[in-house]
Amino acid sequence: MMDVKKFIDLKALQSIQDQFSEATGLAAIAVDTQGNYITEGSNFTDFCMKYTRNSEEGIKRCEKCDREGNGTYFCHAGLIDFSSDIVIKGEKVGSIIGGQVLAGPPDEEKFRSIARELGIDENEYINALRKVPVRSEAAIKASAQMLGSIVNQLVNLEYIQAISGKRDSILDSEIDSIKNSLNEVTAKTHDLQKVASMENILSINASIEAARAGDAGVGFAVVAREFGEISKNSGEVYERIHELVDKIQNSVRNLTEVV
Repeated sequence: MMDVKKFIDLKALQSIQDQFSEATGLAAIAVDTQGNYITEGSNFTDFCMKYTRNSEEGIKRCEKCDREGNGTYFCHAGLIDFSSDIVIKGEKVGSIIGGQVLAGPPDEEKFRSIARELGIDENEYINALRKVPVRSEAAIKASAQMLGSIVNQLVNLEYIQAISGKRDSILDSEIDSIKNSLNEVTAKTHDLQKVASMENILSINASIEAARAGDAGVGFAVVAREFGEISKNSGEVYERIHELVDKIQNSVRNLTEVV
């Protein structure tokens, strides 16, 4: 499961959220897929936070709305709330939720009834209700959609930047590893070439000694010639390895320049 907090700029998200609430009067907060807050609440009302959510029955109903609410909807207390999914590559990584506004002048008697159900002082509840912003339902929906779109664009852009940076780091690491391996191959090939040269010298010396021995050295001369042929072939193989290593090193250099 993707953790949105690992790559998102929380300060930027908080700033956008605060400006949105200041401009629209709607409350807003971002949560992860477990419902944990990842930003601080903006423009939260006392009606919701101090009273409704602060009662035992009220918080149960609010949490149910938080889990099940989608889009723009009326909460159990009669206010309009919204919830917009934050999605990356088709996976939900969190939500931006809020609202806490009225779609029109409230029926205070209805809210007094809700206060009694939740065990909240009626007069205090109504006083808090009168401070709740009133917005048209169309304006609330448009505002919620706008915030959801902006947050998703921000999160997806930062995800792409984070992944690109990680890929660049991995690529740099792999290129360094290839370079080190090529250097080691080159060093080992040089060592083998030295061995091949020594074998060639030994073959020449053996041929000379076989010639001095006359008929007695005929068999030894055959072995010396074979040894010399092996030395020659080994040298050609090592030279070819060097050519291939040079080509790979050139390719790595070109790749590094492109990156």
